[in-house]
Amino acid sequence: MKKRVLALLLAACTAMSFAACSSGEDSSGSSDSGSAESTDSGSGDSDASTEIETVTPGVLTVATSPDFAPYEFYAIDEEGNPTLAGFDIALAQYIADYMGLELQIVTVDFDGVLSELQTKSVDLGMSGFAPDPDREAIMEFSDSYYTGSQSVVTTKDNADTYNSFEALNNPDVTIGAQTGSIQLDLANENSADADIISLPKVTDIISELLAGTMDAAYIETDVAKSYQQNYPDLEIVLEVPYEQNGASVGVVKDNPELLAAVNEAIAQALSDGSMETFIAEANEQASGQTYEGLLDENGNVQ
Repeated sequence: MKKRVLALLLAACTAMSFAACSSGEDSSGSSDSGSAESTDSGSGDSDASTEIETVTPGVLTVATSPDFAPYEFYAIDEEGNPTLAGFDIALAQYIADYMGLELQIVTVDFDGVLSELQTKSVDLGMSGFAPDPDREAIMEFSDSYYTGSQSVVTTKDNADTYNSFEALNNPDVTIGAQTGSIQLDLANENSADADIISLPKVTDIISELLAGTMDAAYIETDVAKSYQQNYPDLEIVLEVPYEQNGASVGVVKDNPELLAAVNEAIAQALSDGSMETFIAEANEQASGQTYEGLLDENGNVQ
């Protein structure tokens, strides 16, 4: 569910929301940490951009793992072309426009997003982050922009078997969760005795579930629902208690001006209705043909 015709998504956003998107496509490239996409900002607060320090002057660099629909993924058009989509991507453009900066997206796996923030190689990380206190050593958390929840997912054939935490907390049960994620922490907390397997992409977890080589998985609820639309054999069987159910932007440490501007942009996106539009558009796109994961070096679905 991903990739690099970001300009198409931004154009769609502009039609739907006055403040969301900019005009024009700049350039694309690649780096050791993943692939990067950039777009010119045609609006925003130019005064704010002069006060905010970013990794690249005039550019807001955002790392994301595009395997987490409806947050971030690739929408596939009728010709088979992948376009980076999702409400995190639309919000990233909104934030860049608010600051009067050009947006550059760096696509990496989820663990890579954490690494990019920790090494201060990017300004922001947007990958459905819950504000986990254990991550505060490597990033600052913005105000919440979306409220989600956590779930246990299995297949319909196993729904009556793995429908309780007691059933999951068993060494004979294989449970999946994304590497470096809150869901992995929840799996270890609620199913400590199970055989817990972490995989870098949610797509891989879904494949293991459908193949029968994994019994259940901890997945963010709306992400699970998105997969369920394309794979009706999946079943959400449990809601997982979790105190921090909001999604926040990860902001690089030691940059209070950037954090303040991100929070201002989020507040405006929530108050002017843009965030609702982004979520609705992302859910609609996620119900169509999608791809979740990284593209190859030529920008094609792997």
